[in-house]
Amino acid sequence: MRPIRLLAALTLAAAAAFASPAMAKSRIKDIVEFEGVRENQLIGYGIVVGLNGTGDALRNAPFTKQSLEAMLERLGVNVRDANLNTKNVAAVMVTAKLPAFAAPGARIDATVSALGDAKSLLGGTLLVTPLLGADGQAYAVAQGTVQTGAISAGGASGSTVLKGVPTAGRIASGATVEREVAFQMASMGQLRMTLRNPDFTTARRIADVVNTAYPGTAYAENPTIVAVRPPNGQDMTAFMAQVENLSVEPDAPARVVIDEVAGVIVMGDAVRVSTVAIQQGNLTITVREQPAVSQPTPFSRGGQTAVVPQSDVSVEEEKGRQFLTVQSGASLATLVGGLNALGVTPRDMISILQTIKAAGALQAEIEVM
Repeated sequence: MRPIRLLAALTLAAAAAFASPAMAKSRIKDIVEFEGVRENQLIGYGIVVGLNGTGDALRNAPFTKQSLEAMLERLGVNVRDANLNTKNVAAVMVTAKLPAFAAPGARIDATVSALGDAKSLLGGTLLVTPLLGADGQAYAVAQGTVQTGAISAGGASGSTVLKGVPTAGRIASGATVEREVAFQMASMGQLRMTLRNPDFTTARRIADVVNTAYPGTAYAENPTIVAVRPPNGQDMTAFMAQVENLSVEPDAPARVVIDEVAGVIVMGDAVRVSTVAIQQGNLTITVREQPAVSQPTPFSRGGQTAVVPQSDVSVEEEKGRQFLTVQSGASLATLVGGLNALGVTPRDMISILQTIKAAGALQAEIEVM
């Protein structure tokens, strides 16, 4: 019995050694967007009052003056012929995002940005401002105290201290939804999911995972869209609540992203390298300037002390380390480990990767930001 047990243990150990590692999976809700479930952009024009002399100069901003006059006339105050010269008012643009399925009465955040030459919106109050959608209809109304979160100070000598942007701020929960975007999801017969990173393999895997759990309910239209239909007797909302939590293994093309400014390199796991030999070295040229003082000889006539520059130029070439040989089909770990073994800097690694790509040995797309 002992040899049989030993053979079984060896078989299990070999199976564990050669088993492929588990791939990372993601929920469907994390890699797709659902048709119709999106935010809507809102925009409006308004007036901020109560500023401490940091508002628009009415002579330089005629739209602010016209808005102020129109607002006061609606309140029963006639100022058409008056010489308005206040700096406590500023014209602003107000923007907000209307979430999907937001019902009337819900509160959303609003962003306020100066439109004229106002110096700061700190401490100002936004008056009632309708927020319009792309169709010209008002979907929300904003009003409230503007919070800039910025510091601005100035002195009589012209010295200033500025931190952040005092001409833009937010009103937390400062807009109230007045109109609902009509979207009847529960009664839909079909809903399409859009992949954030289009890919044929990922789209097919999503359809297969959904069909495994709910046969005949999903199919991939193209690398970007996967359409689903709820089973008989189930509405779309309840069905999508179950579908979005299914796990799938997304696929991605081999890509190397390089940020030359920050010296950052990001490589995907699918990057492969053909057989290639790499050697890296640096050439350093150093120029040193050291001034020297030249004194005239004693008792000389007309002699002057002069500064004579002395230059020292040296050339140092770093000897390249031994060639790094990367075998055909090497993985990302092998490539990174080999480059690290050379002791190269991120800047040099960028040049090496681009050179490997130029040699045709890098099976990946290089994207330079």
